[in-house]
Amino acid sequence: MASHLSNKGKVAIVGCGLIGQAWAMIFASAGYKVSLYDVLSEQIENAKNTIQHTLQDYHQKGCLKGSLSPEEQFGLISGTPVLRECLEDAIFIQESVPEILQIKHQVYRAIDIFMSSNTILSSSTSSFLPSVLSEHSTHRSQFIVAHPVNPPYFIPLVEIVPAAWTSERVITRTREIMTEIGMKPVTLTTEIRGFALNRIQFAVLNECYHLVHDGVLSAKDIDRVMSEGLGLRYAFLGPL
Repeated sequence: MASHLSNKGKVAIVGCGLIGQAWAMIFASAGYKVSLYDVLSEQIENAKNTIQHTLQDYHQKGCLKGSLSPEEQFGLISGTPVLRECLEDAIFIQESVPEILQIKHQVYRAIDIFMSSNTILSSSTSSFLPSVLSEHSTHRSQFIVAHPVNPPYFIPLVEIVPAAWTSERVITRTREIMTEIGMKPVTLTTEIRGFALNRIQFAVLNECYHLVHDGVLSAKDIDRVMSEGLGLRYAFLGPL
């Protein structure tokens, strides 16, 4: 059933943890064929089982994304422990392996062997600059960060962060794809530690800690300032 739904192209998800699973469901909800990769076959099967149950659960609760049924979306998702098979014909790769630099570099060296000159390689990293991740990559002009906010399925923001050598085509196309799958991208013009969301978040948290430490407000009341005040305002207006 899924073959006629996947004419948008194929997306490779490298890493089958919670973030990788969320990306798989998001791309499938928009009609993309998705291939999951992990070094452990057991991890792939566990991820697919979790995805299948989650799609059904979201459908029953009325929060399933897209116009396709849970069965159609799940039919678009496959998995393989062979990286070459995962990357074959992929137009977009979303890497979501653990936040360990050595592991990421190892994964990129393997991806470099098989990815085409037209494929975009995107990382879900929340902590590493794209230049640090891709400086030794053969296809570094095709590398970009697309950092989601946890949980990605329900929080649509994604931070697009290019390295100095990332091509304009990759920046533009990544933003287009993220918009197409229902995400709300913001594009940084230059890489900066912490990107945007975490820099803003930790500035707020720093002040909250000071207010609690100095005995100005209780932790409960600090949470109320955000959940019943600033959070409601910023949710539809933004700070500026």
